Amino acid sequence: MLTSITIDPAVHALRPDAVVLALVATGLPGGPSDDGSRAALAEATLSLPTTPPEEHPNVAAWRQAYRAFGAKPQRTRCSVEALMRRGGLPEVNRLVDLYNAVSVRHVLPVGGEDLSRYRGAARLIRAEGTEPFEVLEAGIPAIDHPAPGEVVWCDDEGVTCRRWNWRQCVRTRITEHTTDALFLFERLEPMTLDALHEAGEDLAKRLRDLSSSVRIESRLVGV
Repeated sequence: MLTSITIDPAVHALRPDAVVLALVATGLPGGPSDDGSRAALAEATLSLPTTPPEEHPNVAAWRQAYRAFGAKPQRTRCSVEALMRRGGLPEVNRLVDLYNAVSVRHVLPVGGEDLSRYRGAARLIRAEGTEPFEVLEAGIPAIDHPAPGEVVWCDDEGVTCRRWNWRQCVRTRITEHTTDALFLFERLEPMTLDALHEAGEDLAKRLRDLSSSVRIESRLVGV
């Protein structure tokens, strides 16, 4: 999986500074939110800046990137800004709680995918507009589509995350039953590569602390 992850040249033409740290973790003990994941969320909440999220340089860069492919960041915010605006971070499950906490602590978008549900390579592309995107509408499964030119993550079955890191599909989301996962740390300048690696190491340590059976590999994509 790691060696096949790509960023399409059309995305780099839009943002040459886009770099992704891809981290694959196997042997994970999935499960519901617990005391450890709740503590991570509480710690991350305390780290939130007192200034509006859009004033943070990392968030400002993502707002600029969204505008570049036609999205309106006031309406569809990047994942980390959406979390920061919630104040108290929501409990989802053990693994999602941990990567959301790391996302907020380091102020960068972090996505998580269940590898058992993934089909083929992860690719960051500009959509044609016909690619399927699996969602729930009023609790009922439905198929949506990205706008032409929208930046999306996809695999061989369709879009896995729309508007770069705005909304994940239902199919590949991490659940309480996930044991093998792909985490995507998405960096734009002015965030440094050192800071990107620090965020990856933060999550890797938290995952290893869950169990001695956890194994982790990582790779930079886009440099």
